[in-house]
Amino acid sequence: MKTEIFQEIDESTIPESPPEVTLLSMNFMKNFKVLPIDDSGETLVVLFADPYDYHTREAVTAAYEKPLKIYQASEEFVGNTIYAWYEADREMSGKGDEDNQGLNMDDELWNDTEQLKDMASEAPVIRLVNHIISKALDLGASDVHIEPKRKFVAVRYRIDGVLQDQEPIAHKYRAAIISRVKLMANMDIAERRLSLDGRTKIKLGRKEIDIRVSSVPVQYGESLVLRLLLQDNIQLKLSSLGLSDEVSEQFLRLVSQPYGMFLVTGPTGSGKTTTLYSVINEINTPEKKIVTAEDPVEYQIDNVNQVQVKSSIGLTYASVLRSFLRHDPDTILIGEIRDSETAEIAIQASLTGHMVFSTLHTNDSAGAVNRLSDMGVESYLLASSLVGVLAQRLVRKICENCKEEITFTQIQKKTIAHNLEIPVDMIDDTCMRGKGCKECSSTGYKGRIGLYELLVVDDITQRMIAENADRDEIVRKAAENGMKTIRYDGLEKVKQGITTFEEVLRVTR
Repeated sequence: MKTEIFQEIDESTIPESPPEVTLLSMNFMKNFKVLPIDDSGETLVVLFADPYDYHTREAVTAAYEKPLKIYQASEEFVGNTIYAWYEADREMSGKGDEDNQGLNMDDELWNDTEQLKDMASEAPVIRLVNHIISKALDLGASDVHIEPKRKFVAVRYRIDGVLQDQEPIAHKYRAAIISRVKLMANMDIAERRLSLDGRTKIKLGRKEIDIRVSSVPVQYGESLVLRLLLQDNIQLKLSSLGLSDEVSEQFLRLVSQPYGMFLVTGPTGSGKTTTLYSVINEINTPEKKIVTAEDPVEYQIDNVNQVQVKSSIGLTYASVLRSFLRHDPDTILIGEIRDSETAEIAIQASLTGHMVFSTLHTNDSAGAVNRLSDMGVESYLLASSLVGVLAQRLVRKICENCKEEITFTQIQKKTIAHNLEIPVDMIDDTCMRGKGCKECSSTGYKGRIGLYELLVVDDITQRMIAENADRDEIVRKAAENGMKTIRYDGLEKVKQGITTFEEVLRVTR
């Protein structure tokens, strides 16, 4: 079926109402900024914010089984039109004067703490909040974002590391929803000027979920983020992380050392905590005493002494570490090295017969050396204590239910090679992709896997660290000795049909 692409449409010619039937879900239209406006003819007339988005075009064509006539419109216009057309279909949305009444009522209630408590305890509000959380769990979301806007309350789920818009909620329920969540998390509903943190446990069916709640005052109320922690969801096996056989062998050898310091680096949300939990689970035996300092303790591990850091009462990483050294541990896990004091104590612990694991926020493995040096750690101490650094990222996996093979043109191969800064002969003529289905919410991806870069601190690397060699020198020498970069690991997983070039570029650019 032939697809025609036209220039930007005159927005004044858009119909005032949508087609009687749409075969695309609201989530799909909002996520990909696409809107069918006329399906009465032999072709589907459709608005695209990005008309050259091949995957989305294919998904729309498959849904309607007819060729497309595509017009380009601004992302903002497409989003606003979707909102205007389908507002009446949204769950618990208000209409006309009712919305205005809700706004006025909401604003009046906002300053009445007792009435807010009563509203938050009403059955419809409880059901709505439970529905938001339950749906997030069904979709495999890690976080729920509840964000009040001028005319509605936006709800977004972070699924496989990417935020996805959900059905918005009418503005008049703003106060009730926010108050309900804050009450659940034992937060002060009267305090709306400061950022607050709380936590709760709820049971939905047979599932018990630990929820961490954070509130931030914004223009139209309070923005909430709910982190969903389901004990059953975490994979505490090294085999599930996605390490290659070669890296896995080296990794196991390093983390099994009797003493030293091993670091896991990467940006926020790159899976560092899961990797450390997997390491602890791997080496956890009755013969070892393992202690951890975390902020917060996300998952409980049997036979491990876990301490939650609370800086507000002076229970910092540094103070907990000092206490640990008096408790005769074999292995110490530090959630994050944030300051020079923590770094120095961690180094001393690793040099006095303890195996220390921790995380840092750096872009690559060699960057950890520079970061610790910047914190004031002496190079000779760092060279003596550091045994290895694992840098990592998370990429989305291709959905197994809708995986298909595609063939690249020579121009496409050159474009991919240029973006990834690799020779064009490293790009195969074919690769796998997900065309989108119900299982993956039409994204083409489901689940995530890690990309890794392991720096082994051997005799040569030790000498370079002690001599204050810069990051580029360490990387160059490590590469000569066989270290594979994160991007290289990503390309290998593309060849294996696990992920896509787009995902590798997204997390490694």
